[in-house]
This record gives sequence, structure tokens and C-alpha cells, in this order.
Amino acid sequence: MQYLIPLHLLAVVIWVGGMFFAYMALRPAAAETLEPPARLTLWVATFKRFFPWVWASIIVILATGYGYIFGAYGGFAHTPLFVHIMMGLGIVMMLIFMHVFFAPYRRLKQAVAASNWPEGGKKLAQIRKLVGTNTIIGLITILTAAAGRFFLA
Repeated sequence: MQYLIPLHLLAVVIWVGGMFFAYMALRPAAAETLEPPARLTLWVATFKRFFPWVWASIIVILATGYGYIFGAYGGFAHTPLFVHIMMGLGIVMMLIFMHVFFAPYRRLKQAVAASNWPEGGKKLAQIRKLVGTNTIIGLITILTAAAGRFFLA
């Protein structure tokens, strides 16, 4: 039981921290310095490396989160409100990620493989908006986890 929270937090840091870095640092730097073919190719290569970490994080977050709910609280009936909020926000994030992975990311890869830079740009813009949304939700979720017991218990 003592390993669930540290593993949970590690997975959250990998996922949300990765999105924050990509959105706030890599995206503007790539847009500033690279032409569309290089920029889109960079993003496909970046996502190819980052998305397996997101999938692993999702598995760890779900396993440790539900393990803690049932192990520490004895199930949902005794789980504090802030944990329910955190779980709901996390599930929304997971659904957004799955949409990104199975729809615009797949189409981005296809566009880059076909050297269709305008279409790739559209898909990357769609991913950018969804990752921005997920980053905000992730930060709110972290704040809920950190402060929820004081305000929402």
C-alpha cells in the first residue's frame, strides 16, 4: 500500500510534466525555428517516443488509484470528494488522450508520411488544442490532489 501513492505521483509527473514541457517549451521553439516539414516530422518523432510513456502512465495511474481507493478507503462509498473529483478529471484526460492517439495523431503520421504538410499542420493544430486542454485539466487535477483534502474533504 505504501508504494501506491509514490508510483501514482510518478506516473502523473511523467504525463502532465511531459505535456507541460511540450506545450510551453518545445512547441514554441519548434514553431520559431523549424519549417513545416521539419517541425511536423519532429512532432511525429516526439509523439512516437512520448505516447508509450503516456500509455504506461495511464495503466499505473488507474492501477494505483483504484488500488488505493479499495485498499485505503474500502471502496468508493468511503472515498473523499476530492478523490472522486481527481478520478473524474483523470478519466476525462485519458479519454482526450485516447482521442488524440487514435484520431489526429494517426492522421498526422499519415500526412507526414505522404509529405502533405498542410494537412499535417491541421492535425498538429488539433493535437495542440487537445494537449493544451489536457495540460490545464492535469494541473487542476494535481491541485485537487494536493489541496483537496483541505478544501473538499
